[in-house]
Formats: sequence, C-alpha cells, structure tokens
Amino acid sequence: MLVLGVCSLKGGVGKTSVTLGLASAAAARGVRTLVIDLDPQGDTTMALGADSTDRLDVAAVLDDPRSSVVDRSIAPSAWAPDGLDVMLGSARSAAHDGPGSDEDLDRLAFALSFVGDYELVLIDCPPSLGGLTKAGLMACDRAVIVTEPGLFAVMAVGRAMRTIDELRRGPARELQPLGIIVNRVRGRSVEQTYRLDELKTLYGPLVLSPAIPERAALQQAQGAARGLHSWPGASAAELADMFDQLLDRVLRAPRTN
Repeated sequence: MLVLGVCSLKGGVGKTSVTLGLASAAAARGVRTLVIDLDPQGDTTMALGADSTDRLDVAAVLDDPRSSVVDRSIAPSAWAPDGLDVMLGSARSAAHDGPGSDEDLDRLAFALSFVGDYELVLIDCPPSLGGLTKAGLMACDRAVIVTEPGLFAVMAVGRAMRTIDELRRGPARELQPLGIIVNRVRGRSVEQTYRLDELKTLYGPLVLSPAIPERAALQQAQGAARGLHSWPGASAAELADMFDQLLDRVLRAPRTN
C-alpha cells in the first residue's frame, strides 16, 4: 500500500483538485484507492459524493483511532463505489490542527494499520502547516507538493520542502518527497513562465511532468460530483491523460511492506 500526501502551504493553488484528479485516474484504472479528507473544509468528501449517513469521520478517527472507528469513518464514493472510498472529512477535524504531541500526530498513521486492502491511499492535507498537515505527512510514504507558478506559491514550496525534511529527520523517517505538481498553468503568461523556470532551477527533477493547465473542465466535473475521466469533452480528455501520467509516476514509487 502506497500512502501519498497531497499538500500545499498556500491556499488556492488547487491542491484538492489535484487530489481528485489523481483519484479519478486511479478509479478509471481500477486501482483500489482510499482518499482521506483531512481538510476541515471537506471539499474532497463533497466532490466524491460520499454518503455520510450513519458514519463517523476523520475527526473521530483522530480522537480514537480504533479499528471499529476507522471502519465507520470510511464510505464508498459515488464515482466508483467498489473501488474508490473516502474517509469522511469534517469541520470538527480543525480541533486537531494545533501543535500536538508526537503521540497525537501519530494517530492517523496508527489508524491506517486498520484500513482495508487498498493499493493507494491519498491524503488531502489542509493548506497550512498545523497539526493536521503534520499528522497527514507522518502517515505517508511519499508526499507531493501542489503549487501554481506565482511568487507566493513558489515561496510556499520551499516551506513545504523544509517541513518534509524536518519530519523525515525526526518522527517520519520513511517520508520522502515524490515531487512538485504545478497546477493552473496559463500558457501565455510571462510571469508564470518565469516562475516555472525558477521552480525547475531550484528543484530540478522534483518538478513533475506534465504541469496541469488551467481548464474549466476540472472545476465543472468536480462541481457535478463526477470524476474527470467520466466528464465529456476534449478538454476533460486532455486533463485526464495528464493525470494518468502523474498517476504512473505515483505508482512507480516504492511501497511499504
């Protein structure tokens, strides 16, 4: 099982959209996947169309990471009920976003020992450096950082890379950066071209290819609670192919035993 954290230390760069794009690619390929919605906004849960009736949520798991609690916090998605599940997000998870002790931050990692037979776990972290993001990263084998080619977003990549390095030197020794996914690229922007070149200069092969262009199809599919791979049109097909390529890179990463 490969556990991948999707993170950004700056809001508004499309971190959740990238998580959902990867989930759509995995569902289309038949890769059994669990998405963990750690963001208190709960947008991933809503977009996946999961039914929360009579279910617990990720906040309950962080309160009490027992097997029975974990089981009741996971629901099938509407996208692929037999192969794509979600650990339900909740605004209540914000209570766990403080600094926390190492024991508190290790609860999600412990909870993952009780999940079902998944090939891939995607953790959608909040767009900030608090207890939730640290707990998510501590549960991961690999992490991708989502950014857009703008000054403040590029600066946030540096903060995220330092956070990953600090965790892997401390309590999360298995954690490694998988790379940087550049999202919302506009082809004719001089400023964006400059920032893309800057990212490649700073991080070299960690900048993953392809970069994701800004397309309305991605937001349209998510707004309709449908996977990108099932959305009609040439633009959606183009984006779906890009997420397929990124998923290939994710699945080539070493997995835990």
